[in-house]
Order: sequence, then C-alpha cells, then structure tokens
Amino acid sequence: MRVLGIETSCDECAAAVVEDGKKILSNVVATQIPFHAAYNGVVPEIASRKHTEWIVRVVQEALDKAQLTVCDVDAVAATAHPGLLGSLLVGLSFAKAFAWARDIPFIAIDHMLAHLYAPRLENENIEYPFLGLLVSGGHSIICRADNFDDITVLGTTIDDAVGEAFDKVSKHYGFGYPGGAVIDKLAKSGDSGAFNFPLPNLYKGDHRYDFSYSGLKTAVINQLDKFRAGPLKAGGDSPADIAAAFQKTAVEILLRSLFNAVEDTDLKRVIAGGGVAANSYLRAALYERRDINCVFPPLDLCGDNGAMVAGLGYQYLARGERSSLRAQASARVASFKRRYP
Repeated sequence: MRVLGIETSCDECAAAVVEDGKKILSNVVATQIPFHAAYNGVVPEIASRKHTEWIVRVVQEALDKAQLTVCDVDAVAATAHPGLLGSLLVGLSFAKAFAWARDIPFIAIDHMLAHLYAPRLENENIEYPFLGLLVSGGHSIICRADNFDDITVLGTTIDDAVGEAFDKVSKHYGFGYPGGAVIDKLAKSGDSGAFNFPLPNLYKGDHRYDFSYSGLKTAVINQLDKFRAGPLKAGGDSPADIAAAFQKTAVEILLRSLFNAVEDTDLKRVIAGGGVAANSYLRAALYERRDINCVFPPLDLCGDNGAMVAGLGYQYLARGERSSLRAQASARVASFKRRYP
C-alpha cells in the first residue's frame, strides 16, 4: 500500500510516499528557514502563507520522485496535531481534499507519534515495549511505548522544551538560526568546561523523569559571570565556549531523567525522535552507554518530514482504521496516558 504523507505542523512543508509503512519512495522537505531567520524564530503567519503557496508543488514533487501519479496513491495521511494551527490547517485540508477527490482512506496523524515512528522506517525490527525520547523545539517527553499508538508519558518539561532553550540562547548571543544546529556546530570548537551551569533541582518524587530548562536559560543569558569556571580570558568569552558548556548541560538534563526511567522500568531500548535527536553531543552520549540500545532516526528523518507521517498512517490502515474527513486540527498535544512506574 502506497501512502502519501503530508506534514505542515510548523515551518517545514513536507510530503512523502511510503510503501507498506517502511519503504520510502520519496521524501520532499521544503524549508522556510530563510524566511524566518531574520526574526530568529518561526513567524506563524509567514509559515501558514508559505505552506499555502508551496503545498501543491511539494506534493507533486513527492509523486514525481516516487515515479507515481495521483491515481497510484492508496491513502493519504496528514499531521493534525500538535503544531501551529494555521500551518496544520493547510496540510490537513489539502490531504482531506485529496482523499475525498480520489475516494481513498484518510488518516489524521499525531505529530509526536510520527516522530517516535521515524526510526522504524530505517529499522523495522524495533520491538515493543521501549522508552521513547521525544525532543524538539516544542516538546520534551520521555514515554513508554507498548505499540505505535499506545504511549504512556513518564516525564515532560515543566517549562521550556529543550529545543526552545537552544533557540533562545542562540538568539540572545546572535549565534544564528535555527539555534539547535548552530550551537551544535559552534560547540565542536569550544570548551564545555568553561562554565559550570546549574542543573534543575528535580530527579526525585513526581518529577523524577521531568525536565526544566528555564533555570539553565536564565543562567546562560543573564548570569553568565556567576558560572564561569575560571577567570575571564583575554578578549572576552568565546562564543564556542558558551555554546559548548550550554549544550553539555542541556543534554545532561535530558539524560539524567532518561537514565532514571531506564533504571526504574528496566527497559534498555531507547528510541529517540524529534529535531534535537540530530544533536551530535546527545547521540554520542547515548551511544557511550553500552548497557542501553539506543536507536536514532537518520538525520534527514529527525526534523519534520512526510515520511514519518506516511509510515505511521500505514499502521492505522493495516489495523483497519481510517479517520473522518471531519477531523480537526489542534495546536495541543494529544492526551496521552500518564503514569509513573
């Protein structure tokens, strides 16, 4: 079964064709970064307008690269939540119209479940249950996955998401946009021990698996001198040192909560997803843990893309499910189960 997947939850206009939930026939992503870079962040109005301008071309390019016509598509899946409402509506409306015109099934997809599915496009042998680490500009979640749509949230951020912290630190120091990629690159030439930034006072009780980034963000932006590990160097603070020390602490915040979940659940398989899953420091730190089998998506499937949407859509269709054409877009995260082991 060939599923067309459409993703427009934020600033990437993406479409892909995936066969039987695993074989990527095409994966097209049109980025809006140049249009948002001047603002050091996504402007919702610009994002939705660009999606409207680009969606037809992007879908056609995905079909062309898959060497298919519209008549060869068996079903359509599109992200319905969470995300920027205006952006979501563009992709969701297009997908429903496509499905209606061709009288084929339509599936409304949860963006976070799609990110968790992304590694399975390259590694179909991933078995349930496992721990999921979903990290992006809008969300930071540790969850237990017992099936592709059976998710129990163990921990999440109590304030800022990790990707948001990267973006705000990068914006403050003028490092560039998007912050995650820029800081990752800049940190490679920096000294991660130049600053001893604080960790949040969590990791116990009900917050054993949660994250907090507001304190780190405040320390890096407003209290830099307080956490300098040594005297000020000649010429001032190195941007690379600031980036490296911030990145090290940001990742450590993630890992402390994740390792608590690994210890308590005794689940040694960790599946990562989301834009921050592309971070080289995070990848290296998890690969160093020989007692944990950590699976990351390839770099081109970490960010928002249509392939993960199409792949997940197939799983619902294989189970005999389809969505109503009345399905609504929502900016909110789905109400996943939440419990502590």
